[in-house]
Amino acid sequence: MERPHEELARLIAFSGYRNINAGTATRMGSLGVTPEAFFSLEPRALAAMTGLKPDYFSDSRRKEALDAGRREAEFVSRSNVRAIYHTDSGYPRRLAECSDAPAMLFTAGNSTTDYAHAVAIVGTRHATSYGAEFTRRLVEELADALDSIVIISGLAYGIDIAAHKAAISAGIPTGAVLAHGLNTIYPADHRDHARRIVADGGFIATEYRSIDSIHRGNFLARNRIVAGMADVTVVVESDLRGGAMATARIASAYNREVMAAPGRAFDPYSRGCNALIASHTASLIRDAADLIETAGWTPKPREGEQQSLDFELGEEQRGIIDFINANPGATVNDICTGIGIPYSRLSGILFEMEMDDILISLPGGRYGVTAKTR
Repeated sequence: MERPHEELARLIAFSGYRNINAGTATRMGSLGVTPEAFFSLEPRALAAMTGLKPDYFSDSRRKEALDAGRREAEFVSRSNVRAIYHTDSGYPRRLAECSDAPAMLFTAGNSTTDYAHAVAIVGTRHATSYGAEFTRRLVEELADALDSIVIISGLAYGIDIAAHKAAISAGIPTGAVLAHGLNTIYPADHRDHARRIVADGGFIATEYRSIDSIHRGNFLARNRIVAGMADVTVVVESDLRGGAMATARIASAYNREVMAAPGRAFDPYSRGCNALIASHTASLIRDAADLIETAGWTPKPREGEQQSLDFELGEEQRGIIDFINANPGATVNDICTGIGIPYSRLSGILFEMEMDDILISLPGGRYGVTAKTR
């Protein structure tokens, strides 16, 4: 449902305000500071409600933010862009579990960003022929082995664009997370690839507005969205430092699976992957079978093979329902900790239970059981 222009402008302005993300927005909301209140109450009243200094809520700063929000709302309405607030049902459910997720996400292309299986593939901008071929084969094998899968990456040179191109070639959706607004594509060389991603049923996503400048820090911040939208993050090639290594660390901190492709000890762009494996931050990946086993996923039956009943899944579903009944509004992390199912497997089970109308997704990445299940 489309929001009124002024309501959308307030949400965009609030989401883009200094130091506000999904976590801080939720905490402010619990104190009575809604986006509407944020722009209507006096600075002293807001300071008293939140414990922050009145200067943070200065009239001039809030007016500037609201004016910018109105300009961005106009861009959204004329550009076929979706502005998804973190409490909206269309907000990516995996990302909603991350406390530092953006309060607002802007997307273009397919309105579906959630799939049963989500894999982020990242790596160096200086991909070797080995890295590009490894990426192509991995994506091709995943497409053959799994239903409802999306490949997430950052549209950068090297491994990122190899992952997107491999997904398009394999006929599965891919999502590109940008470090800038949707008014442009960087690098410019990848504009045609971005159009193809959208045309082939994928999506482009960003936390940045069209009026935001491109800064170096944006690219590091973007990595948390790549990691947050995926069950498993795969690092194909990387030196010891770089964006892919940061993405791996973030994914690990989110309690998501991290995997890395091994390489020769003295190859510069294998040193990071080898270090992730040696430190047990990442599991070693050779092919899609390794990933599927690590994630605890069930591959689709091969042609001519009869699908067997998965009684274990039924037990897991019952355990999830019992846990949510005992802990209404539980998050994925709550369920993961409470019943001990790995996040990568749990995420797919929850998705299937939603599709079967067993569970309902609530704002803030929480879950409840449907009336027919109670």
